[in-house]
Amino acid sequence: MNKNKEPLLHMSKRDGVTLQLKLLVRIISVILGFVISGIVIFAIVKMNPIQVYKSMAAGAFGTGTRMWFTVRDTMILTCIAAGLACAFKMRFWNIGAEGQMLVGGIATAFFMINYPSMSPVLLFACMIITSLLAGAIWGLIPGFFKAKWNTNETLFTLMLNYIAIQLTSFCVSKWEHPFGSNTVGVINQRTMAGWIGNMFSPGYNGDFAWTVVIVLLVCTFVYIYLKRTKQGFEVAVVGDSENTAMYSGIRVPNVYMRTMAISGALCGFAGFLAVSAVSHTISTSTAGGRGFTAIIVAWLAKMNPFYMILISFLLTFLDKGATQIASDFGLNEYASQIIMGIMLLCILGAEFFLNYKVALNKKNKEVA
Repeated sequence: MNKNKEPLLHMSKRDGVTLQLKLLVRIISVILGFVISGIVIFAIVKMNPIQVYKSMAAGAFGTGTRMWFTVRDTMILTCIAAGLACAFKMRFWNIGAEGQMLVGGIATAFFMINYPSMSPVLLFACMIITSLLAGAIWGLIPGFFKAKWNTNETLFTLMLNYIAIQLTSFCVSKWEHPFGSNTVGVINQRTMAGWIGNMFSPGYNGDFAWTVVIVLLVCTFVYIYLKRTKQGFEVAVVGDSENTAMYSGIRVPNVYMRTMAISGALCGFAGFLAVSAVSHTISTSTAGGRGFTAIIVAWLAKMNPFYMILISFLLTFLDKGATQIASDFGLNEYASQIIMGIMLLCILGAEFFLNYKVALNKKNKEVA
C-alpha cells in the first residue's frame, strides 16, 4: 500500500503588503529581538536586561566621540553593502568584499607612505583613483572567469579574499615601522598627510563629517545606477533570467564583467575610507569582517542603498554595545554575539513572513 500524504504546511508568496505594514512588522521584529535577548541575558547571567541595554547605548552613544565612531563605522559598512548590491542584483554572489576592500586599502596606504609631501588634492586624487582601480581589478577577475568559463563566483571571490590577506601581509612586512614590529603603525601621524579630514584643511582631522558626506554620495550613485540607468536595467534583467537577457539582446558576459568591476571598485573605495578616515594604517584586520557583515546588510535592505544605512546603523550599534557590556559586566564576546544573533534571527524572520505566508493544509489525503 502506497500512502501519499499532503504536507502539514504549505507556503505561498505573499502579495499586497503595504509599506506601512512592512515598516510596522520590521519595528516589531527589532523590539521582539530585544525582548528575547533580555530573557536570555537574565536566564544566563541573572542581570537586569534594562541595565545591559543602557550599557549598550552608552557604548554606542555615551560620548560625542563614541557617537561619531558609530556613525563613521555605519557609513563604512554601508559603502561596502552598496558595492555588493550591484553584484547581488544580478544574482552574482560576490563574497569577496573583504579582499576587494583590502587591495583598495593597500593602494591608499602606498601613496600615504611613499608620497606624503604631495599636494593634498593630488594625493587624494591618486589615493581615490588607485583604490577604485585596485578594487575594480579584484572584482573583474572573477567576473571575467564567470563570463568566459562560467566558474563558481562564490568560491572564486572567497578564495581571492585569502590572496588579498597574504598580499596585505607582504605589504605590511615591507612598510613596517619601526622595523621588526610587524606593523605599519599610524601613517603620517604628525602631518596627517592622506587623512581624509586633512584634505582641504591642513592640520584639521574632520574624518567623520567627510565620511558621512562621501558615503551618502556613493549611496545616491548606486541608487540612480540601479534604478534609473540602462546598465542598471540590464543588471536587473540578468538577475531575473539570464536566458531572457540573452534573448533580448543583452550581452550577459559584458554585464557580468562591468558590474563586478563596479562592485569591486566600490568595495575598494571602502578600503580607502577605512585607511584614510578610520584607522590611518593598513593591516590584515583592516576589513575586520565587515565584508561579510555587509552581505547581511545588502540582503535585508533588498539592494536599496538608503535602507542599508538604517540596517548598518543597527548592526553597528549592536557591535559597539556588545563591546561595552563585555567591559561593564565582565561578559565575554560570545554573550554579546548571542544578542546579535537573536536580533538578526528576528529581523530575518520578519522578512520571511513579509514575503511568504505559511498555512495548514485543510486535510491530509491518504491514497491507497
